[in-house]
Amino acid sequence: MNLGIITSGGDCGGLNAVVKGASRMASSLGIKLFVIPNGYAGLYNLVEFDSLVELNKLRADEFSAVLAGSEAGHSRVKIKKINDENKYNRIKEGLKKFNIDGLVISGGDDTGSVIVDLSNQGIKCVHAPKTMDLDLQTYSVGGDSTVNRISDFVFDLKTTGITHNRVIVVEVFGRNAGHTAFRGGVGAEADAILIPEVPTDFDALYLDVKEKLCSRIKNSDVKKGTYMIVVAEGLCDASGKEIVDESAGVDAFGHKKLAGAGKYVCQELDKRFKNDPEILDFMKETKMYVKGLYETPEVREVRPGHLVRCGKSSAFDVNFGLEAGGASVMLLKNGIFGVTIVDVKGDNIRYMKTEDAIKQRHVDESLIAFYEKMGFCFGRKKVNKDMKFTLINTMPERHL
Repeated sequence: MNLGIITSGGDCGGLNAVVKGASRMASSLGIKLFVIPNGYAGLYNLVEFDSLVELNKLRADEFSAVLAGSEAGHSRVKIKKINDENKYNRIKEGLKKFNIDGLVISGGDDTGSVIVDLSNQGIKCVHAPKTMDLDLQTYSVGGDSTVNRISDFVFDLKTTGITHNRVIVVEVFGRNAGHTAFRGGVGAEADAILIPEVPTDFDALYLDVKEKLCSRIKNSDVKKGTYMIVVAEGLCDASGKEIVDESAGVDAFGHKKLAGAGKYVCQELDKRFKNDPEILDFMKETKMYVKGLYETPEVREVRPGHLVRCGKSSAFDVNFGLEAGGASVMLLKNGIFGVTIVDVKGDNIRYMKTEDAIKQRHVDESLIAFYEKMGFCFGRKKVNKDMKFTLINTMPERHL
């Protein structure tokens, strides 16, 4: 049996673990695994390749499962959009040329939609879920690595914020779901977390910024303080309008290239600082005021961008990636395809239909309210009402 492996979409932590997990399992089962480079572009052009790299034990040993990114390479190509009536036959001819019986494909919802498409054309695929956005119905490799990277950056930026008494706005990836901003912000104890699931009321956000920043600086013996905001790129304002730079265009899957949320938050806060007479009094009281030069607290935007995708993978993502890659090979060997790996629990490999797995999942509203009770700001007016919790005494599930 021969299999191919493809990684597609955005790069992130844990992908090399998927590739290596598939290689290790294939070698164990006597299956040959070949890299199909450059994502779906490589699959479409497979018939033109002279040879493919076999990921045998020696070749797999040349890269580390701990490194983020993918040894197999990526592209953003949607097969359905290729202007070629013969595209599916062309792909099948390429697979036949190299005697490839099935594909392990790692990617997110866009990649998954192509897997559904290929499966409907009779091409055998198994989906190893990958997206740092964490918005699939399953856990997706890359999520934990990205959350930890965001958390580290936000925590580290507090030093520059405190030194200059600044409001720091950190814009992060996540598209239209706020999981990475939410978990990364909580992990660094950010003051405010602005996510698409909660349309931002900038007046409410400003009141929280003003109260906490001014209090911290006033109560500091050396008059130092900061306020940290993590904002997801898919931010909406109070009217529900998505904040986006229309000039950025769309990607290969027709999605708007989200940009500008962090800058917009800075502008809204700056405007309110300048129009608030109490801020003038605060600046003078704390001996910071310099007419024409330093009249309001500074608000600065930081965009770590692709830094949250690169470098090293978290230990959790290495574990999950190895399991997802290995389990994908196991399913193909047993004639199961058109599905997404959920997890490996003991001797159980759990999976679900890919068309169900790629339905977008958002941050749970009750979880947002839970963190609001602990003082985190989500850019909306505070609601003083008791939350009702169901308290359950149960045996914990073993995870390790």
